[in-house]
Amino acid sequence: MRNGFVEDAQKLFDEMPHRNTVTWNAMIRGYFLNGQFATAVSLFNRMKERDVFSYNTVIAGLMQCGDVEGARRVFNGMDFRDVVSWNSMISGYVRNGRIGEAVQVFEGMPVKDVVSWNLVVGGLVKYWEFDLAEEYFKKMSVRDCASWTIMISVFGEAGRIVEARELFDEMPVRDVQAWNAMIVGYIGNGCVEVAEGLFQKMPERDLESWTQMVEGLVECHRINDALKLFMEMPEKCPKTWNSILLKLMRNELTREAHALLEKMPYRCVISWTNLIVGYFGIGEVCDAIKLFESMPTRDTTAWNAMIFGLSENDRGEEGLRLFMRMKESGPSPDKATFTSVLTICSDLPTLHLGRQTHAHIVKEGFGDIVSVSNAMVTMYARCGSMDSALLEFSFMPIHDVISWNSIICGYAHHGNGEVALEMFERMRSTSVDPNAITFVNVLSACSHAGLVDQVDLFGRFGLIDEAMSFLDQMKSDGFEIRASVWGALLGACRLHKNIEVGEIAGERVLEIEPGNSGIYLILAEMYSSYGRREDAGRIKARMKEKGVKKQPGCSWIEVNNIGHVFLSGDKSHPKFRRICYVLELLYTDIDTQFPKPNAVLLQQVQVP
Repeated sequence: MRNGFVEDAQKLFDEMPHRNTVTWNAMIRGYFLNGQFATAVSLFNRMKERDVFSYNTVIAGLMQCGDVEGARRVFNGMDFRDVVSWNSMISGYVRNGRIGEAVQVFEGMPVKDVVSWNLVVGGLVKYWEFDLAEEYFKKMSVRDCASWTIMISVFGEAGRIVEARELFDEMPVRDVQAWNAMIVGYIGNGCVEVAEGLFQKMPERDLESWTQMVEGLVECHRINDALKLFMEMPEKCPKTWNSILLKLMRNELTREAHALLEKMPYRCVISWTNLIVGYFGIGEVCDAIKLFESMPTRDTTAWNAMIFGLSENDRGEEGLRLFMRMKESGPSPDKATFTSVLTICSDLPTLHLGRQTHAHIVKEGFGDIVSVSNAMVTMYARCGSMDSALLEFSFMPIHDVISWNSIICGYAHHGNGEVALEMFERMRSTSVDPNAITFVNVLSACSHAGLVDQVDLFGRFGLIDEAMSFLDQMKSDGFEIRASVWGALLGACRLHKNIEVGEIAGERVLEIEPGNSGIYLILAEMYSSYGRREDAGRIKARMKEKGVKKQPGCSWIEVNNIGHVFLSGDKSHPKFRRICYVLELLYTDIDTQFPKPNAVLLQQVQVP
């Protein structure tokens, strides 16, 4: 049973001429260990004779699978209960998040041992009832190392490091877990040097002792000291090694991390994958690709890191080709793979490949996963197929805030503000709370539909001035206002000619994104439209001074399942001449069908 050979154990059990209680208990426990809860309970019900161990095994097993009421019925049906029976109930209640009932059972125990006390104190700690945990700890007449260690961890986590050390010093006997808890407490409170001193005094160390100390040095950016200590470790832990590499990469020292990895024998697929992510993070796409191709083995996470990284670095077409390779010769895609591929289809956009990916998702059984469905809604919306987006949204069994934001954003982006606002009203009738992104989408919808003065947004926002006041209040309450929120407000101000608020919103965006060329241009245009040419000139001069350049306009079209991208001023398309020729023909045809009005006639009409 311990090795998972359930059928062999069952066959052996069935062939036994005589079975005793110990045999039955072993089978029941084995079924619970292998996740066959119903079979375990069925076997328990067939037992003619049971001992207290039989009951305790079933109580623990039912609690493990979340059947709290079933465990309670078994407990209540016991003629005799030992301390293990009571402890199993306390442990089960804690495991299932019912700390109040755990305390109630504890208080009703006729006899408590140190395990009982540790279970209830540990349970209170798990659910952040620190004060009550301290009260129960003080009531304990007998404590073991675990009792002290639990409270040392509590005080350390609560920032009460002096009290944690006092408890540590009071301990009559300390085991390695107690030392580790104290070291973790010091590290968590920024006292790494003190933790080092304690580490050096430890009579014995286990893997956790070394790991915590190395990771503590990494966290305070003492990479060389962390490496030195890592080399002294009697057992090298891959997790600890990877934490050192990650810290280097978070400080944009990816090449240094790579060089270090090449020198050390401690390499695994996780190390290589982290480096790939690091190279993508600093924009070194070619190095990420080379590293991926040189990997001795690749798991799904490595493939996902590549596909996602290519997508994030505007190389979505390469990401799609890699996905094709993965399907042909790599591991099976998972939900993260499909989410990245759908994001690429959204960004290109390519509806044909998006539909193919949707079919693949359904075939692989990922269609009911919320994150994947959200990506499908976004893909269909960005590719212009709002009917398909709404259909996918409607079939979702559960909607989270991302689901609602995706469908609202889709309608707002396509200028259908009324439907976007209807979806927002539907969202408000659910238990899902809107967030800042929802606000951006609805404000955008209002701008497109000219409904800023009609929308009930986060409690009747009303006019743009009121929306501005609301954002200021959110900021004063400590809520981080993203640039996209201020940008949406600027768009609404531009549409509804509120230059005062628009000026503030634009400046707020530039505080966060000083290189956003679109904001400079919108502000300059707004100033010009109000005759404030000096202000418009000032904005353009500021843009030039900061070296911000206007991003070229971009458009794309999908023809015969092939995407064609066009940038303003770009003549690199292989059929550029042909396209220009066709456009000239269209212009000629338009001029023929709709001739321009005579300028003299226009002047005559305009003269009163």
